[in-house]
Amino acid sequence: MEPIIVKYIEKPVLNDPVLIEGLPGVGNVGKISAEYLKDKLNAKLFVEIYSKYLPPQVLMRGDGTLYLVKNELYYYKNPEGRDLIILVGDYQGMNAEGQYELSYKVLEIAKEFGTKLIFTLGGYGTGNLVEEPRVFGAATDREMVEDIEKYGVYFSPNDPSGGIVGAAGLLLGLGSVVFGMRGVCLMGETSGYFSDPKSALQILQVVDKYFNLNLDLEEIELRSQEITEITSQIKEEQKEEEKKREDLGYIG
Repeated sequence: MEPIIVKYIEKPVLNDPVLIEGLPGVGNVGKISAEYLKDKLNAKLFVEIYSKYLPPQVLMRGDGTLYLVKNELYYYKNPEGRDLIILVGDYQGMNAEGQYELSYKVLEIAKEFGTKLIFTLGGYGTGNLVEEPRVFGAATDREMVEDIEKYGVYFSPNDPSGGIVGAAGLLLGLGSVVFGMRGVCLMGETSGYFSDPKSALQILQVVDKYFNLNLDLEEIELRSQEITEITSQIKEEQKEEEKKREDLGYIG
């Protein structure tokens, strides 16, 4: 078996397409964002990527059938500007070699269709519950920083402190060094404890404005409200536990 198998469903003609990545990661923020974007834009599947660098398993569909884990590329013909290529998938590469090889292959495909700009989407794990998540950014060049800052994205030399791991970072690093592409990583603040549509909503609002997509965000706004309620409940429980511990301190 070849390490990576690329299956083309079709080869569309695209207008200066932007690659947008959203694979599973911290709080699944990137995955939620990219899947929502794909679904609301009715983007069309055109590439399937199978690889031995992905976990050795199949997943079940709702109708009882199964499928081999994969990454997928969808395209959207944007009447208001540049077309989009959206990368989604079941998993990222299992090790460093797999991460590099899969990222490189995606970039080769994106270049084939004329991509010069990359947006990667992910979560910025804080380890704490976040009531009002911000969107942090990291870009390939200063001009890109200044461009994205206008959309309320925070750029900090210290955040994220450990750098950007996985496809969200590698696509930008390899894209810039090897393929001469520019790009930005958008990271929504999240506790990292659970899948976080509230953080994904903040990222989608930036993407929506930047590409003038007029996205219908109602569904994810409702899911975001559920997270707000869960967060409030957890914080209330934490306060009660703290009070109990303080009360016990007075005994004996």
